[in-house]
Amino acid sequence: MSKADPAATASPPYRLDDQVGYLLRRANQRHLAIFAREIGNLTPMQFATLVRLGEAGALSQNALGRLTAMDAATIKGVVDRLRKAGLVQTENDRTDRRRSIVSLTPEGRALATELIPQARVITEATLAPLSESEQAMFLHLLRKLI
Repeated sequence: MSKADPAATASPPYRLDDQVGYLLRRANQRHLAIFAREIGNLTPMQFATLVRLGEAGALSQNALGRLTAMDAATIKGVVDRLRKAGLVQTENDRTDRRRSIVSLTPEGRALATELIPQARVITEATLAPLSESEQAMFLHLLRKLI
């Protein structure tokens, strides 16, 4: 019996340029640069918070964090900054004083509505290198990953 050729059974070399985490980070960096160019006065997390509140209405800070994929400390910081900017308001829950309810102010609602067209431009620019069918497949596959 002859031994198998080690080169034939060896794994291909590890190349950073082929790794999913590296590629996702690079794609995210590109998206963030486009976002900053189009909507420079808010962070993506602040924008997501405004949009989610616009979609869902008033939410507990905890629920808002879950719906925007932010941990408790991050959503607290985002809400604090948006509150200081006059875009959201907070109040204690009537049934549980420990829980904070977050809602849009009229200014926050107006800003979120005003920025939606720019957000669509950001999405289009981010996905521009892909064909329409590739864009649909890419978004489908990203949803499967999360």
